[in-house]
Amino acid sequence: MTETLSNQTFTIRSRTFASRLIVGTGKYPTFEIMRAAHEASGADMVTVAVRRVDLSAPQGSGSLLDFIDTAKVFILPNTAACYTADEAVRTARLGREAGLSEWVKLEVIGDPKTLYPDVVGLLEATKILVGEGFIVLPYTTDDVVMAKKLEDAGAAAVMPLGAPIGSGLGIQNPINIELIREAISVPLIVDAGVGTASDAAIAMELGADGVLMNTAIAEAKDPVLMASAMRHAVLAGREAFLAGRMPRRKYASASSPLQGVIGK
Repeated sequence: MTETLSNQTFTIRSRTFASRLIVGTGKYPTFEIMRAAHEASGADMVTVAVRRVDLSAPQGSGSLLDFIDTAKVFILPNTAACYTADEAVRTARLGREAGLSEWVKLEVIGDPKTLYPDVVGLLEATKILVGEGFIVLPYTTDDVVMAKKLEDAGAAAVMPLGAPIGSGLGIQNPINIELIREAISVPLIVDAGVGTASDAAIAMELGADGVLMNTAIAEAKDPVLMASAMRHAVLAGREAFLAGRMPRRKYASASSPLQGVIGK
C-alpha cells in the first residue's frame, strides 16, 4: 500500500512517532523562537543535552523544558560534550534519574575540532547502557562495520553523521549511508551535517528512516520558516524513496517517444 503524507509513522522499539524529523534545542536566538520552530517542524521528538538542562529548576521558572510541550513532544536526552565512555554513561544515568527518560542519544566525542565520534568509546558505552535497560541511539561515523557492531550491541537505532556537527555541508558520503541501510535492520537516522531542506530530502531518498537536525534550523535567517521547509523535505524525500527513482541513463531518452504511434 502506498504510504501517504498522513501515514508516515516511524517506530523505534515499541514507540511510534508521527514524524520522521527529529529536532534539537540549541543555538536558537530565544526559547520562544525555538518553540515556534518546533511547532512548524511537526516533530514529535526533540533532543535535549542533559548538561544544558537545569534539572533543579522548578516548573515555570523559564528554563528550557518550560518551552517544550511534553504532552505532545517526546524528549530524547543526549550526552553532548562527553569525551569518554565513562562520562557519557554517567550523563545518561543522570538524565534518567532526573526523570527525563530511559532513552538516550549517545554521544562520545573523540576530537574537539571535528566533533567526530570516538567509536571505540561509543561501542563500550552502548554495551553498558543497553545492559542497564536504556534505549540507546548512538551517534556514530558513517562506517558500515561500526553500524553493524552497534546494532549487535543492542542499539535501538543507528545514527550516522552526514557531515561534521554544525557544518551544514550536507550528505558527504551517500554510498556509505546506503551501505549502512542495507547492513542493519534497526532504524537508520542521519544525524549531523544537514544544512538545508535539499540535504534532508537526499538523506531520506537514500533510505534513512529519519533525520535529526539542529543547527540548520536554529541558525537559519528565519528558523521557523526553515523548520517548515525541513518538515516538507523529509516528507518528500520519504515519498521519493518509496516511489523509486527512474534509472540513470548515459544518453537522452525522449519524453514523448514515437514508438507505437500510428503511421510510424
